[in-house]
Amino acid sequence: MKVVAQLAKEASVTVNGEVIGKIGKGFMLLVGITHEDTEADLDYIVNKLIHLRVFEDADGKMNDSLLQTGGEVLSVSQFTLYADTRKGRRPSFTDAAKPDIANTLYKKFNQKLTEAGVIVETGEFGAHMEVQLINDGPVTIVLDSADRPNKEA
Repeated sequence: MKVVAQLAKEASVTVNGEVIGKIGKGFMLLVGITHEDTEADLDYIVNKLIHLRVFEDADGKMNDSLLQTGGEVLSVSQFTLYADTRKGRRPSFTDAAKPDIANTLYKKFNQKLTEAGVIVETGEFGAHMEVQLINDGPVTIVLDSADRPNKEA
């Protein structure tokens, strides 16, 4: 599982001209699922995200977490995070999970964030989406569950 977490002042996602998800301060997430991902990968990323100390504290230092600030999440599925560009000019997406598996894990991921006490807005899985973001900082962090301890290769 790969997640691009962008610190947002605000973010929104639009499908067919209608805003379907919108947040204020928090994380705008691009979420990619690979065919090898399990619930352990979801748990690893959720734990990292909610405790990642990248929000400014009262002294202006990056010292607070999503949970500490009451930040929100806009979660957008993004199979293209698993693009393989090593050969030729057309990316291959064979490392991305099949849509039915990816959608199931994506929903579980968002549910786990909600259960952790985070307000979560989402895009529409598989839809053509327009995403707007005011990136704060800018701060952009890439999280990969392949980095988790005891992850089997």
